[in-house]
Amino acid sequence: MDSFRNARIINPGFGKKAFSKIEIRDILISILVLSISFTIILVRGNPTFFSNDTVKNILSFFLLSVVMVVFSFMLHEMGHKFVAQRMGAWSEYRMYPMGLGLCLIFSLIGFLFAAPGAVYIAGRIDDKMNGKISIAGPAVNLVLGFICYGLWFVTTGRVSAIFFLMAHLNGFLAAFNMIPIFPLDGSKILKWNPVVFVVALALGVSLVLLTW
Repeated sequence: MDSFRNARIINPGFGKKAFSKIEIRDILISILVLSISFTIILVRGNPTFFSNDTVKNILSFFLLSVVMVVFSFMLHEMGHKFVAQRMGAWSEYRMYPMGLGLCLIFSLIGFLFAAPGAVYIAGRIDDKMNGKISIAGPAVNLVLGFICYGLWFVTTGRVSAIFFLMAHLNGFLAAFNMIPIFPLDGSKILKWNPVVFVVALALGVSLVLLTW
């Protein structure tokens, strides 16, 4: 999801991708906590998926979780960020410490609750621009999700299972963020363009059902 505030344009690097030190810190912490949470849940359900050696299995799931988090949650947020910066707005990711803490706690009881953070935006952003910024995140998930779904058909074994999981995760993120309730992306996309909203929602739900 993304948030925005009406303010003057304060980004000196108009249209350029830029990261602050605080943002990089928040991104890395979010990736780490989410990856640990995913690892806990995946290991509980698949204690010998990669290896009968517990340590090797945990480390393998952690590496997989890092890839999953980057190619789902983080690229979703970067979609918002880069489109906003392209439009000349200030745009940075900020973690939600409480959301990350809850994510870790819930993972210990086998439930994934992920609210790691969001991209904050400041600039002269009208409804049309905000709609385009908002659709960027779900669009990234849909593209990645359908690519992974396609790769699921042409692979086998563990690799196939991983692509299937990636497709489901990206489909879920796309569909969930299309719920038209503020501050989720769907509320801003629907306000900007109902047709885009319906198409994106339909694609997200379809991908979730295909990978159920």
